[in-house]
Amino acid sequence: MSRRLRIDVFFDFICPWCLIGKRQLEHALVQFRSRHPDVQVTTAWHGVQLLPQLPVEGEPFADFYRKRLGNADAMTMRQAQVQEAARAVGLAIDLSRIETMPNTADAHRLFQRATALGNAAQREMLLERLFAGYFQRRENLGDRETLLAIARSCGLDSDTLVDCLKGDATPFAAPPEATSGVPSFQFDQRVTVIGAQPAQALLGAMNEALKHSERERQPA
Repeated sequence: MSRRLRIDVFFDFICPWCLIGKRQLEHALVQFRSRHPDVQVTTAWHGVQLLPQLPVEGEPFADFYRKRLGNADAMTMRQAQVQEAARAVGLAIDLSRIETMPNTADAHRLFQRATALGNAAQREMLLERLFAGYFQRRENLGDRETLLAIARSCGLDSDTLVDCLKGDATPFAAPPEATSGVPSFQFDQRVTVIGAQPAQALLGAMNEALKHSERERQPA
């Protein structure tokens, strides 16, 4: 019987640590698959809206962070910290160029619908494209037409997605098993890692979950 490992990831598109954590997970999976080529890995991505109180048009990015962190110097330090962590995993993120802190409810609804309708390749392409849209292309992920254009660029039929975009800032309902912190990685619902942890930490969690599963399958 083939062995399996399920990974559930909880994230928000506006969280740079979620994108950094995605890269760390990818690095960990390369190592895991090389050591356990017989294990079938399934990854499911679940949206968590961190800022449901934002208006549908979002808020100016710099204003939002100045209010949250207290002053411009604190914002600059935080951005430098994030950008250094991003560079360490091969990401080029310039937070100073982002214009809008968007309401991500519709982005999550779009991704949820596309995940149900599309294939795994389209899901991965859309996930990457939405992250890139925010962190690298300065696109407003709260804008309906922007979201539909992104979906079309990933080979998805926008006619099957348009009705899930409410456009009224109605909060996106996170799955009940979501944790309060993102990114969050759950391995076989046995081992949970919260935060953009190093690839080795994620690899260790995968191995631990696999051992739990194997012990349960052994005859008493």
